[in-house]
Amino acid sequence: MKIVQIQKEKHTDWKYLTKKQPLQNPLVFVFGDRYLLEDESIYEDVKKLFTGGHFVFGSTSANIVGESVEEQAITITAIEFEKTQFIVKSTNIFDSLGKDCFENGNNLIKQFSTEGLKFIFVVSEGSFVNGSELTKGMSAATQNKILITGGLCGDDDRFEKTIASYNEKPKPGEVIAIGFYGDTLEATFSIRGGWIPFGPERVVTKSKANVLYELDGKPALDLYKKYLGEKSNQLPAAALLYPLNVKVEGQKESVVRTILNINEQDNTMILAGDIPKNATVQLMMSNVDKIASASGLAAKQALESRKNNPQLAILVSCIGRKLLLDQRVEEELEEVAEMVGDSTTLCGFYSYGEIGPFDGEKACQLHNQTMTITLISE
Repeated sequence: MKIVQIQKEKHTDWKYLTKKQPLQNPLVFVFGDRYLLEDESIYEDVKKLFTGGHFVFGSTSANIVGESVEEQAITITAIEFEKTQFIVKSTNIFDSLGKDCFENGNNLIKQFSTEGLKFIFVVSEGSFVNGSELTKGMSAATQNKILITGGLCGDDDRFEKTIASYNEKPKPGEVIAIGFYGDTLEATFSIRGGWIPFGPERVVTKSKANVLYELDGKPALDLYKKYLGEKSNQLPAAALLYPLNVKVEGQKESVVRTILNINEQDNTMILAGDIPKNATVQLMMSNVDKIASASGLAAKQALESRKNNPQLAILVSCIGRKLLLDQRVEEELEEVAEMVGDSTTLCGFYSYGEIGPFDGEKACQLHNQTMTITLISE
C-alpha cells in the first residue's frame, strides 16, 4: 500500500505532506471546507494531481491528517492498493423521487457483488439525509454480514449544507460507497464516546422520525432549556455540548444523539437521527480528558481484533467533540496515533454523524458524538 497526502489552505498552493510519488489507479479522498470545495476549478485541479484516480469528495467540519486538525483547508489522501480491488458507487437522495433514505441506502449497497466483499466505507450527505434510515437500509442489504463504516459530511459549525461527489464536482445530496475486495485485506473497527449520562431518564411520548416533541408528556424543548439554565440562550450551538443518550426497546446498546436545531414555534428539537416513541432519554455531559482518552480506547479496541499491523487509519469524529475539545482538539488524535504507531497513516474528518457498528456487531448504525476508527491493511 502506497499513500500520498497533500494539503491546500485558502489562497495557497498544494503542499505535499508525504513523499511525492506516482500512484497507479489510486483511491483519492478529498476532504475539505465546503466553501473551498465549491470553487469551480477544484475538481480539475485535483484530477491533475493523480491521473487515473478515483476521486471521492466530502465537505467536513475540519480535516484529520496525521495528528493535526486542519480548518479552512483541503486535505487529500491518495491510496494505491497492492492486492486490494475497490469499486465505487453513488446515489443522490434528491434524485431518488419517491424513495426514502432506507431505500436509498439499501439500493446503493445492493449494487456491490458480495463475492469477496470485505468492507464498505461510506461518505454521505450530512444536512438533509435521515442517517438512521440510511444505515438501516445499508445493513439490511448485507443482512448485517459486511462491515460498513464511514460518516456524514460536515459544514464546519454553519449547518447550512454539505456537499460530496464521486468523479465530479461536489454537490448536495450525494451518498458515496466504496466496496473493498481482496483475500489479504483486513479491516477492523471500533467506536467510543466518553460521554456520561446524568439526570433522570425520561420517556419519549411524542416524536416523528428525528423530531422530538414530548418527554413524559411535556414539551421536550422546555425541559431541555430547564436543564441547560442560562446556557439555553446559546441554543442550538450549546446543544452540541449536551447530547442525549437514547435507549430504544429491543436494542442492546444505547445511542448518542446530537441536537442539530430547535424549533421555538413548535417547541421541538431536531436530532441528527431518529428518536422513536417510547424510547428513554437522558442528558449527557463530558470533559476534555474523558473525550480524548475515549479515542485512545477506540484505537486500542480496533487493534485487539487484528492479525496484522494497520497501514491506514480512517478517523471520523463528531463536530460536537471538536467544539468541546476546542484548543485541545488534537489530543484525541495524539491518543490514537500513540496506539496505532508511526507506521500507520491517519486521515479522516469531523462529521455530522458517524457510521459503524457497535463493538462485536456487524449491523452499522448512525452515531453522534463519537470517535470511530477504521484500521486497514493488506
